[in-house]
Amino acid sequence: MTGIRERRFWDEGTLPSDASARAGRHALEASGVSPDEIECLIHTAVSRDFLEPATASVVHHKLSLSPRALVYDISNACLGFLDGIISLANMIELGQVKKGLIVAGESSRNLVRTTISQLLGAPKLTRQQFKAAFASLTIGSGAVALVMTHDSLTDTDHRLLGGVVRNATEHNDLCRGSADTGFDPDAAMSMQTQAETLLVSGCELAAGAWGLFKQELGWTNGDVARTYCHQVGAAHRDRLLEALKLDGAKDFSTFESLGNVGSVSLPLTMAMGVQRDPPRRGEQIAMLGIGSGLGTVMLGVRW
Repeated sequence: MTGIRERRFWDEGTLPSDASARAGRHALEASGVSPDEIECLIHTAVSRDFLEPATASVVHHKLSLSPRALVYDISNACLGFLDGIISLANMIELGQVKKGLIVAGESSRNLVRTTISQLLGAPKLTRQQFKAAFASLTIGSGAVALVMTHDSLTDTDHRLLGGVVRNATEHNDLCRGSADTGFDPDAAMSMQTQAETLLVSGCELAAGAWGLFKQELGWTNGDVARTYCHQVGAAHRDRLLEALKLDGAKDFSTFESLGNVGSVSLPLTMAMGVQRDPPRRGEQIAMLGIGSGLGTVMLGVRW
């Protein structure tokens, strides 16, 4: 794993593909991989320029990647980027590709704007209506990209070791977004979230997955030097770490300034944490993702 680093990529009027391409360009430069070496590009954000074609095709064009590269979108709420890591890692392990790029650019502007407009325009706003809309007011914007290669082609020691995936899809109704309308400036979208139930159910799912994750990698809690979690808020972070019996001092958080940046939250938090306080060589890192649906993805990395 290489090429993941903090940068600011969002300006007024920027489309998801613009931010994703800028993040991807920087990741390529940081990793020393040229655009024509990329054999697979995956765009993994909830935010997309439009329903069709894949936003990845726009990013591919902006980055001038090889015409031979696989190009497609993955959409899975806040787990999209981790799903992209799994998909690309599998292709690398199978020998289908040697170098690939995962990108995501999330835009909060339309959702926040529409939510505020709906709240202000409600003839008689109830407490329940406000609670269902509140999570939409904490959404942030950001972009991130990651270059992954076969271990024979990198001069870093960073390795993706494995992980687990678990779902509790009976809870797919706890966070629902509106129909896909694209992310042009005039698009209107909304999201309804049962935040309290989502918190409880998510922590229960994560607690069960954590035991399986440690079994899969042969780790104990003491073997984990750093954790990077999906970012929602203080209550979610504290409850998750408590449920997994993990030390909060080993975790890095960004929700205080960035809010919930969807699929970008976890990888961007990791990028910022790695840049500000680089892990020591050989330290083991847990990437703890959770997303509406309800699902969790946990990945282990050796630095």
